[in-house]
Amino acid sequence: MKAHEMRMQARPVLQAQPPSRKLQVPNLITMSRVLLAIVFIWLLGTINTRALGAEPTAVDRLGDLSHASAALLVTAACLFIVGALSDALDGHLARKWKAESKFGRIMDPFADKFLVLGAFIMLAGPGFTSIAEGVGRIQVSAISGWMAVAMVARELLVTSIRGAYEAEGVDFSAGWSGKAKMVLQSVAVPAILLIIAFGDPRPDTNARTLLVLLAWATTIVTILSAFPYIGRALQHTVEQQRKLIQAFGSQKTRKPTASPSPKSAAKPKRNKAKGGQGKGRR
Repeated sequence: MKAHEMRMQARPVLQAQPPSRKLQVPNLITMSRVLLAIVFIWLLGTINTRALGAEPTAVDRLGDLSHASAALLVTAACLFIVGALSDALDGHLARKWKAESKFGRIMDPFADKFLVLGAFIMLAGPGFTSIAEGVGRIQVSAISGWMAVAMVARELLVTSIRGAYEAEGVDFSAGWSGKAKMVLQSVAVPAILLIIAFGDPRPDTNARTLLVLLAWATTIVTILSAFPYIGRALQHTVEQQRKLIQAFGSQKTRKPTASPSPKSAAKPKRNKAKGGQGKGRR
C-alpha cells in the first residue's frame, strides 16, 4: 500500500518536468554557431591574393582574387548569414520555451563575438592585403587594423562594465544602440565579402567606395554604441556616491542625546518648615 502511494505521488512530479531535449535545443544551436565560426574563419584564412592589375582579366575579373577564392568568399558569406540567423533563432526559442540557462548566457554572447570579431580581424589581416598599381599596398576589404582593434576594445569594455554592474543587480541588457550595432555588423560582413567576390575592389571604383563606406559606418556605429553603457555605468556610480554622502552626512548631523551629569543632578529640596510649626507661614 505504501509503495503504491509513493508511485502515485511521484507520477505528477515526473509529468510536471519539461522534456530535457527541448531545453537543450537553444544550447545546441549556440554550439553549432561556434563550430560554424571556426569553419568561417578557416575559409577566410585560405584566401589567396595577388597584386591588383590595371585591367582585370576575364579569368581573374577581380584583379586580386583568384576564381577559387571568389567561391570561398561566397561560401564564407553564406556561413556568416546562417550564423547571424541562428543567433536570433536560439534566443527566440530560449525565451519561448523558457529554456534560458547559465550555459546559454555564457556561450551565446561568446559565439556572437567569436563570429563577428573573427570576421573583422580576418578582413583586416594579410589575407586581404594587396598591391595596387600607382597606389601601393591597400586593404582590399577596406577594414584597417585599427578598426578591428577598436571593435575588439569596445566589446571588452562593454563586457567588463556589464559583468561588474550586473553583479550588483543593475540591468545592463542590450539597448537600441547595441542592437543597431549588431545588425549593421551582421549586414556589413557578408556585404563586404560579396562585393569583393563579384565587384572590382580596386581604388577609384564604385565597389571600392561602397567598401569604404561600409567599413567606416560599421566602425563608427560600433564605437558610439559603447557610450550608452558608459553613461549608465557613470550614472549608477554617481548615484551610489550621492547615497553614501547623504548617509554619512545624516550620521554626522545626528547629535547624541546628552545624559545628565552627576553634578547637574537635581538636588533634593530642603524643607525649611520643621514639624507642624511652619505650615502657617507665608
